[in-house]
Amino acid sequence: MQFDALPETDPRLVALVEALNPAQREAVTAPPEHRLVLAGAGSGKTRVLTHRIAWLMAVENVSPHSLLAVTFTNKAANEMRGRIEQLVNVPVRAMWVGTFHGLAHKLLRLHWREARLVQNFQILDADDQQRLVKRVLKSLDMPEDRYTPKMVTGWINAQKEEGRRPHAMSDQGDYTQRQLVRAYTAYQQACEQQGLVDFAELLLRAYELFRDVADVRAHYHRKFRHVLVDEFQDTNTLQYLWLRLICGADGKIFAVGDDDQSIYGWRGAKVENIQKLSRDYPGIELVRLEQNYRSTATILKAANGLIAHNSGRLGKNLWTEDREGEAIQLYAAYNEYDEAEFVVQRMRDYLDGRGRYADLAVLYRSNAQSRVLEEMLIRARLPYRIYGGLRFFERMEVKDALAWLRLLANREDDGSFERALTTPPRGVGATSIEKLRAFAREHGLSLWKAARNGAAALGRTSGALGLFLDQIDLLDQQTRELPLAQKMEKLIERSGLKEHYKKEKGEQAEARLENLDELVNAAKSFERPDEEGIDPVLSFLTHAALEAGEGQATAGEDAVQLMTLHSAKGLEFPVVFMVGLENGLFPSMRAVDEGNLEEERRLCYVGITRARQQLTISYAESRRIHGVEQICAPSQFLKEIPTETLVETRPRAGVLRGSFGVQSGRGSYGGGAPRTGMGSGYEHGNAWRERQQEGYNLSRPALSSRMTAEVAFGGFKLGQRVGHPSFGEGTILSFDGEGERARVEIRFANAGTKWLMLSMAKLSAL
Repeated sequence: MQFDALPETDPRLVALVEALNPAQREAVTAPPEHRLVLAGAGSGKTRVLTHRIAWLMAVENVSPHSLLAVTFTNKAANEMRGRIEQLVNVPVRAMWVGTFHGLAHKLLRLHWREARLVQNFQILDADDQQRLVKRVLKSLDMPEDRYTPKMVTGWINAQKEEGRRPHAMSDQGDYTQRQLVRAYTAYQQACEQQGLVDFAELLLRAYELFRDVADVRAHYHRKFRHVLVDEFQDTNTLQYLWLRLICGADGKIFAVGDDDQSIYGWRGAKVENIQKLSRDYPGIELVRLEQNYRSTATILKAANGLIAHNSGRLGKNLWTEDREGEAIQLYAAYNEYDEAEFVVQRMRDYLDGRGRYADLAVLYRSNAQSRVLEEMLIRARLPYRIYGGLRFFERMEVKDALAWLRLLANREDDGSFERALTTPPRGVGATSIEKLRAFAREHGLSLWKAARNGAAALGRTSGALGLFLDQIDLLDQQTRELPLAQKMEKLIERSGLKEHYKKEKGEQAEARLENLDELVNAAKSFERPDEEGIDPVLSFLTHAALEAGEGQATAGEDAVQLMTLHSAKGLEFPVVFMVGLENGLFPSMRAVDEGNLEEERRLCYVGITRARQQLTISYAESRRIHGVEQICAPSQFLKEIPTETLVETRPRAGVLRGSFGVQSGRGSYGGGAPRTGMGSGYEHGNAWRERQQEGYNLSRPALSSRMTAEVAFGGFKLGQRVGHPSFGEGTILSFDGEGERARVEIRFANAGTKWLMLSMAKLSAL
């Protein structure tokens, strides 16, 4: 029954649809047939889903027991249940609403016998699963340095998510795969014997229950007449197959998703599942939700222009009745420090207008990018929170590498000794370490001295322990005279940490390796003794400890939000900064090499559409990557954003003018006023800079001649990091004048942007 055919006097039904726009109303009141709702960012998809369920119950007289609603998080499931109860004003506790794993668990509890499980089966969490895999690998004599428990666990879960059992996997003649299948088989046998079920097994076992047990399948076909699915673009192979089995021949599917926001391919999500619906359910109706209630028209125009470059889209164009809004600010930073300082200064401008910290979000492609941003926020005393993650110096791989450095600096450091001894693993288990601790306590020794004097008492483990001690001594000799950054780099390499984390595979391994590279970059700033003559290693270790001990803001506290672009999905903020828009960083080199450029573009689209009012995009002309200063080319995504939506915030720099025709201007959160410290000499200084940029083209690295060769004014160059006795550290933005009248413009981390006379400034190069 369509809404137009209903009596207008029925207030109960009018209330269900009166707040909906025409497209939302079409989706909610559609006849009970297969339906795909293509819901753009900020278009009210949750409202449509909940109102659709309420409509089916109120108008189509569908029992809540006949509805199955699937979401991707428990939070979303609880929110959906609460909204439905408000709309229909009756309890819906008995309704099946939940995540894939939650619903699968409920089914298996009800049908444990048919699913070939013990009645009181237990759920293995991620840590317990990894520990069980570790025991299995040990029983099979599979070397842990080659087959790490984390890597093997991830591989097993990936096979389950594709619906593969070990006995059905054909031998491809690959020795490594043969060993992994062997581990999978032994692991699954151990789970069966102990009555254990891991998260991936929940879904696979539920799928097999429907596939293999006709009575169960028939029962739920009669029960569930309507299957509603949220975030359909994030479903994986097994989830899609299971949904099809649940629907059967007569069930109606109502899928809500957005192919432009499918960004979890690395986690098994298949954007193709949205396109499969039209093949597997011929005649399925498509409804597009394109009216956006979040962002300004300018932000939406940028997002639409970017995503139009992807092929194979179902296609939609976001629009809003809201105002045009401010232009998107585009900033070409000299390096990552200049970029971070610019972001912090813009935050201060916004906060001076009495904005809240929590209104501000910084989005980045790689976790490692947070380090410099964190450093600048701490200096500026702005509270911040890493959303969904740890601060840089609290990350596991960073702490592992620092433990090796601490042990080289101080053999008496027991905590670092234990951490370095066990990571990477070298065959010294928990029992042996406890024996070593007991020996150390008994004789009043550090663990290092106890290992030197009592290793023989550990039996077979003594050989591995001796090799570790010799390795530390040798590393100390080999790196003692090296600059700190090189020392850190060699430690990471020769300790085996880099090889250890490479074995994890995928995005997580890449993120850990990037963090280790960033640790080398961080060490570069501590290569000379400080004013008090403290050794660089001790200065660096102290810096790491203090930053880790700062304590980030807790959830719910008013604080700046820092997060990866993947973590940002589903969130929105009044003011968003997207940093690091450079080829090789975003899009990432790995994505380009693996042919995943379209998913990277979708990730950029997600980032843009997180912004409600103001969006700033930045890239660095040079960035330290893998410990080496590199010239960077602006991201190709910048070329795909409509030029009329962008305005440069480096005044008159014309960085993209040659390729884009982008207008330039100051741009400000304070209504267009010039930034602090931009005096009358600014224009002249930038005219000098502009002459260096003739013929600039996006296809090659930005301003490469200026960044690599030109040294100006007293040995200093543009983009250089300098120190000042009163103002602290900053980045050189431009020069003006000659001889005694030569001036330099510097953005200081804590003092803002200032013009100084070169002859009197007492600057030091950093």
